[in-house]
Amino acid sequence: MKTLIKNGRVITAVDDYVADIFIDGETITTIGKNLEMQADKTIDAKGKLVIPGGIDAHTHLDMPFGGTTSADDFRTGTLAAAHGGTTTLIDFAIQSKGQSMIEALDMWHAKAQGKTAIDYGFHMIVTDFTDKHVPEMKRMIHQEGVTSFKMFMAYPGVLLVDDATIFRGMTVAGDEGGLICMHAENGVVIDEIVKRALAEGKTAPKYHALTRPTQAEAEGVNRAIQLADIAGAPVYIVHLSCYDALRRVKEARDQGIPAFAETCPQYLFLDYSHYEKEGFEGAKYVMTPALREKWNQDELWTGLRMNDLQVISTDHCPFCFKDQKELGRNDFSKIPNGGPGVEHRMSLIFNGGVVKKRISLNRFVEITSTAAAKIFGLFPKKGTIAVGSDADIVIFDPEKKVTISAKTHHMNVDYSCYEGMEVQGIAETVLSRGKVIVENGKYEGNPGDGRFIKRSTVDLVPIDRKGGHYQKYLSDSTMSAESKGSKKEVTIEPYARV
Repeated sequence: MKTLIKNGRVITAVDDYVADIFIDGETITTIGKNLEMQADKTIDAKGKLVIPGGIDAHTHLDMPFGGTTSADDFRTGTLAAAHGGTTTLIDFAIQSKGQSMIEALDMWHAKAQGKTAIDYGFHMIVTDFTDKHVPEMKRMIHQEGVTSFKMFMAYPGVLLVDDATIFRGMTVAGDEGGLICMHAENGVVIDEIVKRALAEGKTAPKYHALTRPTQAEAEGVNRAIQLADIAGAPVYIVHLSCYDALRRVKEARDQGIPAFAETCPQYLFLDYSHYEKEGFEGAKYVMTPALREKWNQDELWTGLRMNDLQVISTDHCPFCFKDQKELGRNDFSKIPNGGPGVEHRMSLIFNGGVVKKRISLNRFVEITSTAAAKIFGLFPKKGTIAVGSDADIVIFDPEKKVTISAKTHHMNVDYSCYEGMEVQGIAETVLSRGKVIVENGKYEGNPGDGRFIKRSTVDLVPIDRKGGHYQKYLSDSTMSAESKGSKKEVTIEPYARV
């Protein structure tokens, strides 16, 4: 199949120009002015933006949690993502306690097999990591194409791992070109606060937020960064929600520590007041971390503009209001944590960022696609428009407006967190590896069109810091000058490829 896209305004993380794009099969082969090439399909993109397909680096499809399973599986979730202009997502396989990572990965491959509308990869959630698991992590990175691993400081008894396990994982992953992603909240303290609230009869949904203070997130973020610094490894903070936590990331980056972080649309557009809705409505917004006070939103936008936050993902983990969220009607701690969002990420960020003049077009592409591709080993195959790259392309109408509603969305969930919100900027035509899968709002693909993508290793650690401070302590009889407090200028090249 040969496709020619004509007259579009091509936007990448660094470029802004009008050109034609010729696609032969799955890849972009020619970019130029006034191309006259024979094609099976010609798309006129005049007046439209031509951008790289979005990459959502944080989703939870078909995930067991809290006595139920997330409402979107790999069919409905990826189809919804495609409608919104996302052409690649990275989901989370989960290693249960006592299980091998290989077995867990096989389980998630089976969940996705033959269902996906777009390309996908996996992170691995690690709940058990002793010395015997080290060869498995190396195999994941070098043979299976799973180069990132999530660890939890929250959910004691289920997902939480201790600091020694986190440090061990960071050390191995860092040495092998992998990356540890941290759910950074002090879950042990949060659980104690939750117990006190329930003992006092505080059971409403709003107490989910009131028992998860921003200080607990900030403490977890700081601890994760310090452990990574000792290990000489990079760290990626997932779903950062508040200024208290962002400040810790900013401080680390100012010191030359390779700390990276994502935030999510819910923290940019929703706030604590949603928990105060009448009755049980607040349960729709029970997610972790919780929604914060509204003033945090401006700080997060500043973090995105200044590159203290690198990525916007969704943490898409939907549970239907009826039947699933209802599990916690009399106890907020039993409400399944998570909300829907994979379909509307691109439009929300374009509207809130570009239209509202908070970020540039280039930065919009960077935080919704390119940065994730670079951090997670997909670039330049994904995340840009260039000769040789996969033809994951979105023809984006920057003027069209729509109103978000559960009545019209494609996610398999009975409500929308953004119900009634009008957004400007819509994915009109979506191509995945050269094939048109969405056109004029209609899905034109087939389940199983998506392909598992093995990701490459990346080097996110400045050369000056490789090896970790603790290794210096082991090898030197005296503490280095750097460890005694003198500061060294470090230039981070955060996205260098291995």
